[in-house]
Amino acid sequence: MRGGGMKLRDTPSASPALWRALPCPAAELRLDLVLPSGQTFRWRESSPGSWTGVLGDTVWTLRQERDRLWYTVYGGEAGADTDRLLREFFQLDVGLRELYRAWGAADPLFREAAKDFPGEVTPRGGTHSAHRAPPYPVRPPGVRVLRQDPVECLLSFICTSNNHISRITAMIERLCQAFGRHLCHLDAQPFHAFPSLAALAGDDAEARLRALGFGYRAKFVSGTARAITEGLGVEGLHQLRTVPYAEARRVLCTLPGVGTKQVADCVCLMALDKAEAVPVDTHVWRIARQRYGMELGGRSITPRAHQEIGDFFRGLWGPRAGWAQAVLFCADLHKGREPAVGQDRDKEN
Repeated sequence: MRGGGMKLRDTPSASPALWRALPCPAAELRLDLVLPSGQTFRWRESSPGSWTGVLGDTVWTLRQERDRLWYTVYGGEAGADTDRLLREFFQLDVGLRELYRAWGAADPLFREAAKDFPGEVTPRGGTHSAHRAPPYPVRPPGVRVLRQDPVECLLSFICTSNNHISRITAMIERLCQAFGRHLCHLDAQPFHAFPSLAALAGDDAEARLRALGFGYRAKFVSGTARAITEGLGVEGLHQLRTVPYAEARRVLCTLPGVGTKQVADCVCLMALDKAEAVPVDTHVWRIARQRYGMELGGRSITPRAHQEIGDFFRGLWGPRAGWAQAVLFCADLHKGREPAVGQDRDKEN
């Protein structure tokens, strides 16, 4: 029952009637690589191999077994609508194999990064020749870009400046607990919907956010919620999915706290269907300089450098350049080098 206490369901074998499955090989999606990679901040590994989080005001548990993406929902019924929502969230209509093949053929550095994820399979019959690398990975490592709700994605990424994934995740959890509608308890763990714009646009919202430890981000979160409510509107934000990338980014950059193109590009890529958007923070800036030999003047990300880096990677990787960049980001994350998110803005108090 919605709002009440329920027991977490870890595996399909425990309550098979309450689970559904979509065909999805690990080469197309790896939950353990995608969900904790800094695209979304509302999922946790609730038990080994099982991930629980909130999507579409519903609490889900996901699990991958035998080339199937299994899921169960709490407080509602699973069916064709939940199948569709999950497929759209993970963009499962986009096949990775040909994308990785094209990126690997165009970019040897991408090819090496994509081969370096944990859990990759060895081709049947033995290892690759030590003298010549394959032209592309044996199989894609299952890293893909999510398609998120624009409001949640926008307000979440406003919280990412000069921050790390673990701290952002904790901040978003506090935000949802304080402002979001309670959905249910699972084994005494509360789950909440992402807050409405009205809740975050209230007169006391900024003060409450500061009390929750949001610091200078508090005025940006409440200010953007108010700006959308009084101007663009939720429908207008969703309509940015239909306009060209440059126009969507321009509109986003007028909102409080989105003054940097890096935040706008994250939202364009992960919520507004702009697969060509390449978020450029200092981590990507260093990759461009150190690994790809780009000559960029100065020691910070200027608007010109931001455009040059984005254009370079779009020219190299093609119309889904943002997806390829997500693979490199995830590769560094799993090498033990968690890149700080949004480091292109000076710290404030």
